[in-house]
Amino acid sequence: MEATPLEPHKAKRGEQTTIVGILVNVGLVLAKGLAGWFGNSYALLADAMESATDILTSLFVWIGLRTAAKAPDQDHPYGHGKAEPLAAIVVSMALVGAAILIAVQSIQHIQEPHDIPAPFTLIVLAGVVVVKEILFRRVSKVGNEVDSNAVKADAWHHRSDAITSLTAFVGISIALIGGPGYESADDWAALLASVFIVYNAYAIFRPSFGEIMDEVPAGDWEQELETLALSVPQVQGIDKYRVRKTGFEFFVDLHVLVPGQLTVVEGHAIAHAVKDAILEAKPAVYDVLVHIEPA
Repeated sequence: MEATPLEPHKAKRGEQTTIVGILVNVGLVLAKGLAGWFGNSYALLADAMESATDILTSLFVWIGLRTAAKAPDQDHPYGHGKAEPLAAIVVSMALVGAAILIAVQSIQHIQEPHDIPAPFTLIVLAGVVVVKEILFRRVSKVGNEVDSNAVKADAWHHRSDAITSLTAFVGISIALIGGPGYESADDWAALLASVFIVYNAYAIFRPSFGEIMDEVPAGDWEQELETLALSVPQVQGIDKYRVRKTGFEFFVDLHVLVPGQLTVVEGHAIAHAVKDAILEAKPAVYDVLVHIEPA
């Protein structure tokens, strides 16, 4: 059995959800920006800025997914899969940048007296929270199905936007209920939202950086690989193994133990049988390199 082809359908699904997210964010930036400006709410304006960064980072995700789906070539024999976690890292860095900007502006507004936000801004924020949470769940589901850190990162960017909007809703509610003296409540809400955004940025960055560094993927790979290898006649065990994730696929290096008196031809046939067993049982594995060791 030959190595399975790269899976462009996974990248295509990720691209489709990313495009939907971009279109939704364009509308939300306009809605939140206008409502924040005319409704005198910096928290809502900060929310609009966060949605604007969503558009930019989603474009990076889209580019990363398209690049990751390219087949291996002479210059990239292992494929272009690293573009996918790189896109996720770009998203996490953009989130940190947005959080810092929101925090700085929030502190400035807390120190400057201003009017209480208009009540209609709460309606806008409630709608944003609902839309963003729905978008987060849809994109997150696709990210888990195609096992893409970039798509998962894009989903969490939507969730961070929902959190920003929710904290703004609480802050503006406090300002409206408290009246004079509580004008800065929505600014404090924006400051709190920046903390949540940084946390989400780390949650996105950590697994993506691990993939770039060829960290061992999650799952009981050793037990699964040993079971598959032992299903091949004359294989007596695994000496060592390595697994790394590149984009949507996995690459496996495996040392298997066989009787030492076997011929080279017999060992070669066993190696191919082990490779075929793994590729058939685990479609996400793109290629397997089997090294034969005498037991």
